[in-house]
Amino acid sequence: MTALSILDIKEFMNLLLRTDTFDSFLMLEGSITTYMAYLLDGHAISDFFSPEDESYDVVSQEKYIPFSLVRPICFDIMKGKRTPSSFKFVFQLSNANQERTIASVHSNFSPADISGMYLNLKYQNQSLTCTTGVSYRIFSMDKSLEYAWDDMVKRFFKKRQIAFELLVS
Repeated sequence: MTALSILDIKEFMNLLLRTDTFDSFLMLEGSITTYMAYLLDGHAISDFFSPEDESYDVVSQEKYIPFSLVRPICFDIMKGKRTPSSFKFVFQLSNANQERTIASVHSNFSPADISGMYLNLKYQNQSLTCTTGVSYRIFSMDKSLEYAWDDMVKRFFKKRQIAFELLVS
């Protein structure tokens, strides 16, 4: 697990809510607190979509909804003169991206061994932190996949010019 402090919150929020930077992630859950609290359950309701819908393929194959479908709603909730009091988003790699990630780092783990690879965003008290994590279906003392995932997230942020400071590694 790595914890990162996001240094330029305004620019990060622009990337999060107005670009496709995080669209490939699945959204497990979220909460946004403004003048009221919005709780977002990311479980996909596949019956809602029909095969003609652009998102049908992704939603029918995943347990959770892609952030690309939720992002406009989050933007509408957060836009305005006032910053939200707080928010929290729990993102997960899609099954396909998780498999590619495991293969790219030449891990000893198989996709069946991993429950999820996560990215958690938490904004509170004018501070934005990002934590990473890997959840396993098996017991292992091997942390190599976690270290690789932490490094991949840092490279992802650097590539997109997201300024951060390492809090915990």
